[in-house]
Amino acid sequence: MAHTIELGLDTFGDATVGPDGQQLSQAQSIRNLVLQGELADQVGLAFIGVGEHHRPDFSVSAPEVVLAAIAAKTTRIHLGSAVTVLSSDDPVRVFERFSTLNALSSGRAEVIVGRGSFTESFPLFGYDLQNYEELFEENLNLFAELLKQEPVTWKGRLRAPLTNQLVYPPSEGPLYTWVGVGGSPESVVRAAHYGLPLMLAIIGGSPARFAPYSQLYRDRLEKFGKPLQPIGAHSPGHVAETDEQAKEELWPHYAGLMNRIGRERGWPPIGRDHFEREASDGALFVGSPQTVAAKIVRTVKALGLSRFDLKYSNGTLPHDLMMKSIELYGTKVVPLVRDQLD
Repeated sequence: MAHTIELGLDTFGDATVGPDGQQLSQAQSIRNLVLQGELADQVGLAFIGVGEHHRPDFSVSAPEVVLAAIAAKTTRIHLGSAVTVLSSDDPVRVFERFSTLNALSSGRAEVIVGRGSFTESFPLFGYDLQNYEELFEENLNLFAELLKQEPVTWKGRLRAPLTNQLVYPPSEGPLYTWVGVGGSPESVVRAAHYGLPLMLAIIGGSPARFAPYSQLYRDRLEKFGKPLQPIGAHSPGHVAETDEQAKEELWPHYAGLMNRIGRERGWPPIGRDHFEREASDGALFVGSPQTVAAKIVRTVKALGLSRFDLKYSNGTLPHDLMMKSIELYGTKVVPLVRDQLD
């Protein structure tokens, strides 16, 4: 397992504050994200995923463009979305954009498709939220056909049909595609049906509670006659020299993010006790390299993971603290994880 586990990063390109505590522009946050991707490559991380959002607190609405900028400045790290909101996008355009990224990066592009946890893209691009489930199912069905890189003849209800259609540019080799799942058994079964790797978004509660989803996925792959596929997980966190330093650096920014989203969704505010529970036994991977590595190892073993991605951006957490977190993650956490798994 130590030789096969991949350790990567995810970010939503959160709009952050500068050293003086003043809010940075989304443009500056995007430029800083490219620097973060460069550092992730330099410290040997396997993957960086960039999320798609269309709101003021997250700066990236076009992940492929940002990933192309990172591709031009890196040589090894794989580059993907986290996630591409396939429900409100056109599958053909998604394939074309990522096959272009795959060309620019010499085969390092990946796609994580999902429904997303925000719905701003639906009215923005003219999609009806009443078709939320059907849009994803239909678009994933077409995307799976496009991944075969053969002439596609396809018909659905919500999109114009295709007849013997090829799309360009073709991807040099397979376009590696995951299905992002937030905890729905139906979504797990859907990923297995298409024989695509599974990425679990673990953002609250004990990661071990997702073990039944891993087992369900493997059972359904076997039932559908599909080959065994990787399982990955994504969780928020932050690394610093000590547990106390990591918590104190992260807490105000994490609380601001969670409470801002909570107000929109009618959730009660979180307090420090909630934060400490998530850091201790929940989905928050925060602490010293030793603490974070030990929690990753427990999660990898409990879920049978092939990849773990740390969502290192958390609300307005400043760029310099994220850079230090990336450095420690790559140089300290990764070797510790491999040693403990070995």
